[in-house]
Amino acid sequence: MSIVVEEADETFFWLELLHEAEIITLAKIKPLLLEYEEIVKIANTISVIVTT
Repeated sequence: MSIVVEEADETFFWLELLHEAEIITLAKIKPLLLEYEEIVKIANTISVIVTT
């Protein structure tokens, strides 16, 4: 599951970079950022379940 979180974090990095460079508006990436948060939550939950 750590690979999932790593990939999600990298995606977040690129989305943040695109926003900071004013290439894309926050309104456009907000749904993607929400998806990022959900993916990380799911991956962390699965990781906890698997390790217990």
